[in-house]
Amino acid sequence: MTGPMIALIVVGVIVLIAILWVVGIYNGLVRMRNMVREAWSQIDVQLKRRHDLIPNLVETVKGYAGHERGTLEAVIQARSAAVNAKGVEQQAQAEAGLSGALGKLMLLVEQYPNLKANENFMALQEELTATENRIGFARQNYNDNTMQYNTKVQSFPDNIIAGMFNFAEQPFFEIQDAAERQAPQVKF
Repeated sequence: MTGPMIALIVVGVIVLIAILWVVGIYNGLVRMRNMVREAWSQIDVQLKRRHDLIPNLVETVKGYAGHERGTLEAVIQARSAAVNAKGVEQQAQAEAGLSGALGKLMLLVEQYPNLKANENFMALQEELTATENRIGFARQNYNDNTMQYNTKVQSFPDNIIAGMFNFAEQPFFEIQDAAERQAPQVKF
């Protein structure tokens, strides 16, 4: 083999390695972006479940505390805002509002011992609690996947490939309301 032939082979190998490197980074970014999307879909499933439980809960409370119209309407409005929210930030904000309204509803329930003893209400409350736990786990999974993806998008040299192929950072599912961040106060 001649010198130019060896140089051509070396250049070809270097180009092949560079292409494989870009393909590897690109495929890694695609995989991580899909993991973020799948994690979001898990949150979405649990939020839908939560949204579906709320009308039944409101109807049950209405039978015992129908005169507490303001609280019940606030829950219904917050649910409507949460159902119609688009995107991670808007959804997180709407869900924080819904959680606050549900908290007020549960405080209201404390004033009605007969309602707290109602089997239908107890079953709905238990199912809502289980759903809230699932939402928490799904949110944690989403945020973990988002953190890994965003780190890859921001890290050199992956950020170069991410920029070339329009891989954008994803938002975290965060609590926006300062009141939601505080632990509830229990007083006797």
